[in-house]
Amino acid sequence: MVRLAKRLAVLAVAGTLTATSLTGCGTINTDETVATVGDEKITLGVANFYARLQQAQYETYYASMMGTTAEEMWAKEASGDQTYEEQTKKSILENLENMYLVSQHVSDYDVALTEEEQQAIKDAAAKFGEDNSDDVKKVVSGDEEEVAKVLELMTISNKMEAAMEAGVDENVSDEDAAQKSMQYLLFSYTTTDDSGESQTLSDDEKEALKTTAQAFDDRLKGGEDMETVASAAGLTAQTATFDSESTSPDKDLIAAADALTNEGDVTDIIETENGIYIAKLTSLLDREATDSKKESIVSERKKEQYDSLLEQWKKDTKIKEEKKVWKKISFEKQGVTIKTSDTSDTSDSQN
Repeated sequence: MVRLAKRLAVLAVAGTLTATSLTGCGTINTDETVATVGDEKITLGVANFYARLQQAQYETYYASMMGTTAEEMWAKEASGDQTYEEQTKKSILENLENMYLVSQHVSDYDVALTEEEQQAIKDAAAKFGEDNSDDVKKVVSGDEEEVAKVLELMTISNKMEAAMEAGVDENVSDEDAAQKSMQYLLFSYTTTDDSGESQTLSDDEKEALKTTAQAFDDRLKGGEDMETVASAAGLTAQTATFDSESTSPDKDLIAAADALTNEGDVTDIIETENGIYIAKLTSLLDREATDSKKESIVSERKKEQYDSLLEQWKKDTKIKEEKKVWKKISFEKQGVTIKTSDTSDTSDSQN
């Protein structure tokens, strides 16, 4: 969600936010307090506008993926006794509280909005006001004051993220990040018939497949090329990079390949629940994958430092939520469409 907030902030400051349509009705008191972070109050107006931005992004990217309408998606059970709306709103409010909390520590890092950023926020808020009717702005709490506050919080949060992650050790050795590479074959226990239906092999067919796989293994250990052998049999040799902690495509395959000591070595056949694997070690140090792993390790160190600071600030700050006020914002009952420069319109029809 933090990354989503960053993306929205960039779009918003660029002046590309436009509410194009929405349904439903209802008026809220935007001055009510949703939560208090330290001595700072989060108003319902600010919370509503931020929530509607997030709602539209979720509906754009997730509703279709889940094969459902937006209102049906929000009503679905997510985990425990929570609906998807309840779970999402909980995360949204926590992120909003985090942005307020982070903004309260800007002086620790000498972070401030530049005149250009302040003007960009002002222009984006004004543009939102120009592009939308009073009815639309009332439903999403889109007055310039609320819009500007949300954009300010997003922008500061982005700048603070970089400052809070600064100073992390970015030196990672090849040994710590080493990634190997392999080619492998899978003799699957599942086949697909002409009608597209999946069929699982019988025990006798599995035994026959094992004999076939063993013959392939013997040929590969004899020095034949895996791609050539696989192609002649109508199979496809797959490639993968890995280390000892990898689990994909199969943990037993990874363990067997990782145990090989020389490039060009071939595993014995590896029987798994899904089928039989054979692997050939192609590199003890895949340069590209290792460098990518280094970047991943540095990113994780930065995240850990950021999360540690945020957690400490939470412990030092009293945060109080007004749950009854927060419940006044409904995703299921209020549809929202947000149009940005890189997304198409998405709309609800729930009243």
